[in-house]
Parts: sequence; C-alpha cells; structure tokens
Amino acid sequence: MAVRAQQKERTRRALIDAALGQISAERGFTNLSLREVAREAGIAPTSFYRHFPDLEALGLALVDEAGTELRRRMREARRRFGSEGGVVRASVETFIQFLTENANLFYLLSRERAVGSPAFRRAIRREIDHFVDELACDLERECRDRGILMSDIPVVAETMVTIVFNNGLELIDRKEENIQNFTQKMVQQLRMISMGAEAMARREYILAEPG
Repeated sequence: MAVRAQQKERTRRALIDAALGQISAERGFTNLSLREVAREAGIAPTSFYRHFPDLEALGLALVDEAGTELRRRMREARRRFGSEGGVVRASVETFIQFLTENANLFYLLSRERAVGSPAFRRAIRREIDHFVDELACDLERECRDRGILMSDIPVVAETMVTIVFNNGLELIDRKEENIQNFTQKMVQQLRMISMGAEAMARREYILAEPG
C-alpha cells in the first residue's frame, strides 16, 4: 500500500511539473491541453483522472504550491532579518530570488489573476490576501519593536504587495535588467510608502492631541 501511494504521489508530481514546464511568457495555463500534459508526464490521458478531476484542478494545485512556498520563504526571511529592521528588504530579496528560480509559476499567478477562470482568480486572490495579512503582521511587529507609528498598516501592506507583484512581472519580462539595481529600486519604492504612512500617523497623532 505504501509503495502504491508513493507511486501515485510521484505521478501527481510529474503531472504538476509537466504542466509547469509548458507555461511561459508566450503560453498561459489556459492554452495547455490535458493530452499534452499527460504525454509530458509519461502517462496515458485516461490515467490523468486518477490524480485530478480536470486540468483546472491541476492548475489550482500549482497556485496553492506557488503561494505556500513563497509565503514560507518570506516568513523565514523576515524572521531572520526582521529584528534588524529589514522586513521590507528581506521580503523584496526573497521575492526576487523566488521569481528568478520559478518564473513559470509567477507567469501562472500573474496571467491567471487577470484572465483565468473564476476559480483561478479566487484562488490567486486568496494567496495574495495571505501575503498581505502576513506582511501586515510583520509590519505591526516591526513598528512596535522600533517604537514608531504607522497609519493604516493593512492598507500599507496591500499597497506593498501590489507593487511587488507588478514589479515582479516587469522584471521577468525585462531579463536584461540588473537584479541588484531592480531590487534597490523596489526597496526604495516600498520604503517611500512606509515613510508616508509614518508621516500620516504622526500627523494624525498630533491632531488628536488635546489642546
């Protein structure tokens, strides 16, 4: 029984890798066919249904895998560097490293977010919401540890995540871009947002003081 379960997991993994390997800047997930994916994975098309009910279910597994892995990496990076006030830089550097190693996964997330099925869009929206929630928690912790005020942290986190994802798509579309310079530009953009939120919080605090 254990051997059969291992074989099933290996085949499932082969299907996921086969689908991912066919995604590119020119070809989205919606352009894949079940037969192509099955052939690339080395199984008969009819065997596909032992692992996924349809091709969309395989795509949703890819979305879950991408989001889970990226959030795991970011949590680890922010734990390592957050105590030094480096939440923003740690997040950006980890994101760019993930992006350069997994460009196809990012193509999947970015493209299906815009043109995918309702199920795809909901799944990707959930993953982005997870990113926002975790970043907001880390920003709140950093503000508390550093004794600073920041206005509307959830809004700040959502704005930062949006900028990072949009810049990520630009980076993989412009492969000649110097990654170090790109990283620094993105960090600067996010810090400007952070500084603006801190300035707003100070202003709100002053206006709220009696007298």
